[in-house]
Amino acid sequence: MLTHTSNSSGKWIDMTTPQPSDRTSHQLPQPESHEALLQLLARRERELAAARRMSEVFSQHIKLQDLLEQGLHIALDVVSAENGSILLADTDKRTLVFYHSIGQKPVPSGTEVPWHEGIAGTVYRTGVPEIVPDAQTDARHFKKVDEATGAVTHDMITIPLKRWEGDPIGVIQVMNKRGEGVLGPDDLAILTIISALAAAAIEHTRLVEAAKLAEVAQLIGDISHDIKNLLMPIVCGTGILQSEINELQNYIPDSETKRAKASRELCDEVIAMLKDDAHRIHDRVAEIADAVKDASTPLDFSACEVAGIVSNVFRSLGILAREKHVRLLTENLELLPLIVADQRRLYTAFFNLINNAIAEVPADGSVTVCGQPPTVENKIVVSIIDTGRGMPPEVRDRLFTKHAISTKPGGTGLGTKIVKDVVEAHGGTIWVESELGAGTKIHIRLPHAPGESTSRPP
Repeated sequence: MLTHTSNSSGKWIDMTTPQPSDRTSHQLPQPESHEALLQLLARRERELAAARRMSEVFSQHIKLQDLLEQGLHIALDVVSAENGSILLADTDKRTLVFYHSIGQKPVPSGTEVPWHEGIAGTVYRTGVPEIVPDAQTDARHFKKVDEATGAVTHDMITIPLKRWEGDPIGVIQVMNKRGEGVLGPDDLAILTIISALAAAAIEHTRLVEAAKLAEVAQLIGDISHDIKNLLMPIVCGTGILQSEINELQNYIPDSETKRAKASRELCDEVIAMLKDDAHRIHDRVAEIADAVKDASTPLDFSACEVAGIVSNVFRSLGILAREKHVRLLTENLELLPLIVADQRRLYTAFFNLINNAIAEVPADGSVTVCGQPPTVENKIVVSIIDTGRGMPPEVRDRLFTKHAISTKPGGTGLGTKIVKDVVEAHGGTIWVESELGAGTKIHIRLPHAPGESTSRPP
C-alpha cells in the first residue's frame, strides 16, 4: 500500500500521519467531550423547537396581540422563566410602553417607563442584548415596576426588537429562571430567535396598517367632499322649514295657541339641532381624517365655558338619551371658571365620551358630568361618570393608548384616540377608573390656559 507521496516542493510526506489542513480555520469548534456534544445538541434542539413553534403561530394568521402573547408564552416555556414582557417604544413621549406582560405578577398594559432609564432603556438605545444575573444589585434596574406589581426581579435577559432596517422598536424582557441557576447565554440564543420573529410580525403589521391608513385617508378625503355637498340641502332646508313654521304660526287659532307654543318650541329646538349638527358633521369628518393620518390642524383658542360646551352636547344627544331612558346630569360645572381652549375640539371630546357612556348605560341609568374647581395647581378637572356595565381590565388599561381595544361591533378605537389627541393638544391629561359591573369614571384635567403643564394622574 502506498504510504508516501511528494508535495509540490518535492518532499516526501508520510500519509499515515494526520496532516494539517488549510481548511481548519473554516471548521466549526468541536465539543471537548461527549457530554459537551450532548449539551450542544440539546441547545440546538431547543432553538429549532422554539423557531418551529413560533412559525406555527405565525401560520395561524391571528391578531398581533394574540401572536405576541403566544410568543411570550413560548419564550417563557423554552427557557423556563417565570415572567416576560414586550415593551414598545412611544417616540412622541420617549417612553417604553408595556404592550403585553405575562407571569405570576404581570405589569398592566399601558404602563410607561422612560426610555433613558432602566436596563430596558439601555438595551433599546444601544440595540445590544443584556444578561443580568442579579437585577437587584444592578444600579440600572428600574425598581418602580417591581414596587408597582409586588414582584421581585432576580435574573433577567433583555433583547432588542428591531425593524428590518435595524432601527429599534422596543424590547423583550424575560425574568427569573425557574428552579436552580439563572438565565444565561444558552437562553439568550433561543430568545434571540423568538425576538427576531416577533419583531418581524410587528413590522409586518405596521406596514400593513400604514398601507391601510393611507388608503383610508384618501377615501375619507373623498367622503368629506361628498358629505359637504350632501349637507348643503339639509342646511338650506332647515332655513326654509323655519320660515314655513313661522308663517304657519300666524294661522293658528287663538284657542290652540298654548298647544301650538309647545309644538313650536320643540320644532325650533330640532331645527337648531339639525343646523348645528350639520356643521359639526362636516368638521368631524375633517377631524377623523386628521386622526387617521396622525395629524391635526392648529387649535383655535378662545375663552370658553365648560358648562356651555356640555350643554350643547346634551342638546345634541338629548333625544338619543330620552329614547334610551338615560338621564343626562351635571354637577358643579357652574363653579368652573372660564378657560382658554378650542371650543369646537372640546365639544368633540365631550360628545365622544358622553355618547359612548349613553350606549353603555341601561334604562333608568345616568351619565353625569362633574366639575372640580381649580386646585393649587390652577387646573380644573371634568369627570364623566356613568352607571353602566364598566370595563374589563384589558380594555380599561389600554383605553387611551395607541393599543386601545374597541368593544363595539366593528369598532376601531378611533373615537378614544380623537379624545386623547384633543386633551393632550390642550396640555391636559386623561385617565379612567372602571370595574366590571360598577360603571366608569373618565377624568380630564385641563390647565387654565394652553402652555401650563399638567401633572400626571394619580
